[in-house]
Amino acid sequence: MSGNDITIEAGNWDTLSEACSHIRRVVFIDEQGVDESEELDALDPTCIHFLIRDGQMPCGTARLLPDGHIGRVAIFKTHRGLGLGARLMRHVIEHARTQHFTECALSAQTHATGFYEQLGFVAHGEVYIDAGIPHRAMTLRLA
Repeated sequence: MSGNDITIEAGNWDTLSEACSHIRRVVFIDEQGVDESEELDALDPTCIHFLIRDGQMPCGTARLLPDGHIGRVAIFKTHRGLGLGARLMRHVIEHARTQHFTECALSAQTHATGFYEQLGFVAHGEVYIDAGIPHRAMTLRLA
């Protein structure tokens, strides 16, 4: 993998669902045991989806909901620890800025709060369980 081979595409569910849903199935359903009915939801058609590729290989995804929430951030295990998650998140955040959002919010798995804090997100509220996994609400002011 070289930095020049990394691309990020934004699109709707119709154009990116095949690659994005595959990544989410592997990461959330297969690796983490999330039920498919919770993972692939009715919000997907309303979101902007982001797909990061290493060359031609899709390796990560995220989505931006119409209200500024970022969700379903997933990177294949083979591509973790290489800075791709941060690169993808910066791209999603910049897209949110172009849409004139004043903040982004997300529901972070507790093991990932440090990752999001490095991007400027602030955790708040109590830890809660979502899909059987501890999470914490986080926000990032864009204004």
